Amino acid sequence: MEQKIKEFPAFKVNGFVVLAVVVALTLVAGWYLWSTVQGLEALLARGLKVTDFIGGEDSVAELVAWLAATLFVVVIPSLSGFFSVEPNQAVVLVLFGKYMGTVRESGFWWTNPFASKQKISLRVRNFNSKIIKVNDAEGSPIEIAAVVVWQVFDSAKSRFAVDDYEEFVAIQSETAIRSLAIRYPYDTPDETGTPSLRGIPDEIAQALQKELQARLEVTGVEVIEARLSHLAYAPEIAQMMLRRQQAKALIDARRQIVEGAVGMVNEALNRLSQEQMVDLDDERKASMINNLLVVLTSEQTAQPVINTGTLYN
Repeated sequence: MEQKIKEFPAFKVNGFVVLAVVVALTLVAGWYLWSTVQGLEALLARGLKVTDFIGGEDSVAELVAWLAATLFVVVIPSLSGFFSVEPNQAVVLVLFGKYMGTVRESGFWWTNPFASKQKISLRVRNFNSKIIKVNDAEGSPIEIAAVVVWQVFDSAKSRFAVDDYEEFVAIQSETAIRSLAIRYPYDTPDETGTPSLRGIPDEIAQALQKELQARLEVTGVEVIEARLSHLAYAPEIAQMMLRRQQAKALIDARRQIVEGAVGMVNEALNRLSQEQMVDLDDERKASMINNLLVVLTSEQTAQPVINTGTLYN
């Protein structure tokens, strides 16, 4: 089984220091070459042989080889070793197929010129999922979407664990949203105490974040926050569910009105009895209770009927 790769710091040198050394070597080699050419021109002008001046043909070959080595082996290849790192960015180094480490410090650096370099952003990013149609725990079709806030914390895993970590984040996020939706109902009555997508948004967000982190751990991605951005019934049942919610709200409102009215009637009867303002028999109490309940629970304003007494001939 292949060992999992984890991020570690790579070898690097301050780029400005190496650049100064490369420029100095180039200037020295150029000056030496220019001096040699000037000397050769002077010899040729006087009709002397070049070998008499520099000690033989072997010395000429050595001089040319040294200058070529300085230019092609030291100066030119070293130029590919320079690279820059921006803030919140990492550069992954690979040498001949082997991971050589990651540079996170921003600045201008130099490393092995034969190592390939790939930049990976460490900035915080958002993924806004598409609206997904799925059945909830009760089998009702719903539409759901989420926003995932994430960032790379291990550049080596992001580079080598998967082919495209951004696409992996998108696919796994939608998969986690579907998995979450089928475990919870869209909504449940308050008295049941059953958790639902609509009833406990904070707990749902934490559950989604936890599941996403478990899925994306292999890619070196940290899920900072995950929260539902869209939640609704599917269009084919939306009207029916809206009527059910309206009926439920109407029943709850009626129940609360009746409970309040009964309490007020009971309080009125107790006050009348305690203060002995009037002595009512059972029939009159029933009539009074009926009238008070009608007044308190009626949706329209009650019209009072004033009893002025009985007219006798």
